[in-house]
Amino acid sequence: MSASSVPYDNPAIVTFAKELEAWRRAAGLNKKELADLLGYTDSYVGQIELRKNTPSEDFAKALDTFFKTNGLFHRLWERIFDFRGAVSMPPGFWEYVEREKVVTTARLFSLTVFNGLFQTEEYARAIIEATGTRMVDEYVARRMERQAILVREDQPVRVLYTFDESVLRRMVGSREVQRGQLHALLEVGERPNVMLNVVPHAAGYYLGLRGSFTVLGFEDGSHAAYSEAFGGGMLIEDPARVAQYAMDYSEIRGCTCHVEGTRSLIRLALEEL
Repeated sequence: MSASSVPYDNPAIVTFAKELEAWRRAAGLNKKELADLLGYTDSYVGQIELRKNTPSEDFAKALDTFFKTNGLFHRLWERIFDFRGAVSMPPGFWEYVEREKVVTTARLFSLTVFNGLFQTEEYARAIIEATGTRMVDEYVARRMERQAILVREDQPVRVLYTFDESVLRRMVGSREVQRGQLHALLEVGERPNVMLNVVPHAAGYYLGLRGSFTVLGFEDGSHAAYSEAFGGGMLIEDPARVAQYAMDYSEIRGCTCHVEGTRSLIRLALEEL
């Protein structure tokens, strides 16, 4: 596999870049100084740190020798090519996942399929298998790990989850998979930190038909939004733009059923499977 065919959002490339920057800074070196010491150009070092290029094996070995890391960078280099079957995620997605780990509140809207925080393992597997990746097990495991924020002991995230009725009706995987997903949704909806609301088909046209998105809130009072559409995604941190997403979310929730009405629609979808 050529280096150019490895997606730059590959988790191993992200880790390589972060470790390189951390070790360089700890040594008190700027990019040019490190590049000169290793016999590379400062632009090459910069490209690796910014994930605009894939590190070579020789570069990884040179870093291990210089920093005396006992093979850390070479192992990361090998891991990059273990991810040759990786799915290229939308821009900003991995940064979003990192921010998601420390949220205190989350407002989610789903138009097509259930949000990853609420997917069962079987439902997630059916979606990930459809991408054609050879790393199904790894991606499923990572998606399941994200759900820990819903049940963490210190401060479980408070989630308002709104979804279109079509999400309930869309068959993913099989009838058994879909039934398991809906049963799990009813169960998680009983948690005190989770509120579910569905926008029924009877609502007609509403803002949510433009696409799925998320608004995250953090302990320091800051917020971020993430919007994803076919072929692309975007992590948004500009306060004015995030505020607009928050307003849109409030308007969408105004079109939803109340909690018991939502549970009734979920049960109805179950009965019709």
